Amino acid sequence: MKSTPNIYLIGYRGSGKTSVGKKLARFLNRPFLDMDAEAVQAAGASIQDMVAHHGWDAFRRLESDIVKQMALRSGHIVATGGGVILDADNIRRMKSSGRVIWLRIKPETARNRISQDPATPGQRPGLTTAGCMVEIASVMQHRAPLYEQAADMMVDADDADIETICRYILSIIVEAETA
Repeated sequence: MKSTPNIYLIGYRGSGKTSVGKKLARFLNRPFLDMDAEAVQAAGASIQDMVAHHGWDAFRRLESDIVKQMALRSGHIVATGGGVILDADNIRRMKSSGRVIWLRIKPETARNRISQDPATPGQRPGLTTAGCMVEIASVMQHRAPLYEQAADMMVDADDADIETICRYILSIIVEAETA
């Protein structure tokens, strides 16, 4: 019996991975998993606290452990952490166990969404010592080739609403399965 591939949503902070993932899971009647929430639960601390006390490397190791666990499952919709693509093994595992969808946004969209999210201060520590827009633009530029390499498909998620994004993803998945 063939297993149902996972669907991994990748992209920068604020790209809509969690919101799209939850709605996509409802549309498909499949389980949803948010990797950042899994990391917080596993560590018993916020991402902000994990990074402050143990550094980004420790967080990335935990993130990789979660990817390993997810690659053993099937049929899940997974909202990844924005930096999951920094590890080539994570990319390999995601691609071997499912489809990887990049929710691409512009730096201005990321800044606006992050600044409007009340959870940002406690859950999203800075990635550099640069100011907000400088950090966003710099990190997005660095990660764009990695997102592109990892992605089976890309969705521009700047202006579309969550339902439109989900319907587009569903149409592509159905088309791929019937081809």
